[in-house]
Amino acid sequence: MRTLCPVQITINGVTHEVDAPAAMPLLWVLRDLLGLTGTKFGCGAALCGACTVHVDGVAVRACQVPVGSVTGAVTTIEGLAGTEALHPVQQAWVEHQVAQCGYCQSGQVMQAAALLAGNPNPSDAEIDAAMSGNLCRCGTYPRIRAAVHSAALKLRESGQ
Repeated sequence: MRTLCPVQITINGVTHEVDAPAAMPLLWVLRDLLGLTGTKFGCGAALCGACTVHVDGVAVRACQVPVGSVTGAVTTIEGLAGTEALHPVQQAWVEHQVAQCGYCQSGQVMQAAALLAGNPNPSDAEIDAAMSGNLCRCGTYPRIRAAVHSAALKLRESGQ
């Protein structure tokens, strides 16, 4: 029998208290308990990247992070842009028509945003390395790389 306990967690700037087992994956708290369905379930083993979110700005796989271990602020695809309509990475995704089926895209965008937060001018090799854990069944990798370069330029020009 799992014991539910109140877990306090800050997601997209809002503090929530949820009753969940401490071992419940963050992914299920986001999707099932809080209704934030932008973060996708892909493999459940942290191999595909569809569930990528940020914890204190670091890209993590929400399917493998127990909610009881989360001590920092969580940002999901729903909160990435903050008060803006779209984050520069999201804008670049649209401009480069990255999405085909779209299933992996929230994880791809979150991984790219984390990359650019730490490396404002990545090379192709750095982009490929950072994005290698995010799988796209549609094979839009060249467009993903182009969009990351475009978003990097937008971010540098805006001083973000």
